[in-house]
Amino acid sequence: QLQLVESGGGLVQPGGSLRLSCAASGFTLDYYVIGWFRQAPGKEREGVSCISSSDGSTYYADSVKGRFTISRNNAKNTVYLQMNSLKPEDTAVYYCAAGTTTMATPIRSEYDYWGQGTQVTVSS
Repeated sequence: QLQLVESGGGLVQPGGSLRLSCAASGFTLDYYVIGWFRQAPGKEREGVSCISSSDGSTYYADSVKGRFTISRNNAKNTVYLQMNSLKPEDTAVYYCAAGTTTMATPIRSEYDYWGQGTQVTVSS
């Protein structure tokens, strides 16, 4: 069974850091584009960052550029999202997703498999 499991969320103060992990089982992540999305209460799910399967190219939403970094560890079949300089507006449930397209795209419909999400709360 194909499964994605996110971990690493939690409560952090503004300016702090968290590293989210997305571990796959039942399939090999390096053949898929992997995206991180987030959904805050009352808002639509938005693409935050993604990494392609072909050349490792990446995408970042303008709101997180310079603060978030996406990376792969193919040996561990895991993708990470390092989040630094966190702001209260980063508070959301964060989801990872896998898709068969080769491009690093924030378009939700390009992703076929989704994790259950991990809560990130940035508050003092």
